[in-house]
Amino acid sequence: MISFKKLTLELPENRHVLDRSKNTQFPLIIHRILIFFRTVSINIVPLHGLHKAFEIDGFISHDLTAISVDAFVQESRPGRYRFTLAHEMGHVVLHREFFRQYVFKNVDEWKKLTQALSPLDYGTIEWQAYQFAGLILVPPKVLRIQYYEATKMAREKGVWKGKQAAPMVRQYLANWLAKQFVVSTEVIERCLQRDKL
Repeated sequence: MISFKKLTLELPENRHVLDRSKNTQFPLIIHRILIFFRTVSINIVPLHGLHKAFEIDGFISHDLTAISVDAFVQESRPGRYRFTLAHEMGHVVLHREFFRQYVFKNVDEWKKLTQALSPLDYGTIEWQAYQFAGLILVPPKVLRIQYYEATKMAREKGVWKGKQAAPMVRQYLANWLAKQFVVSTEVIERCLQRDKL
């Protein structure tokens, strides 16, 4: 399997997308990215009870033309919804050939496919799509700017003293940043680690 770095940073088509995301209006409107990636739009299909029945928020169709998303997530959890779309778009960009070699018509067949993969292979493609979504929704350059803005506010309010933030202050910063980027605090925490902030 090709490395994530090669897929996201060295292949010209993928590098162009990531570079473009750095200059996009903040927070990024994920639907624009979906259009940018494909000349034919990807259909978004809400499915009621997807998460409850299968413990997933979304999945991409084998022909890469539709992203099925849990209807509750789409309607009520904007951060999770945006991340799910970006994550599935990561599969479109990074794993196109993988998905094209398998045919699955519904979520049951998709789950069977994922269970048939080795834990290493499945973990790798999911990790790559997760990282891709993080790079698109929380670009390093923009995160750095927002992070320093948040730390400046925390210092001005006397919440942060010293060189390193206490765990409670770090959680406060992650919560604030999550609202700015419209993603979960977990996504922000991983992106802060990614960017060594």
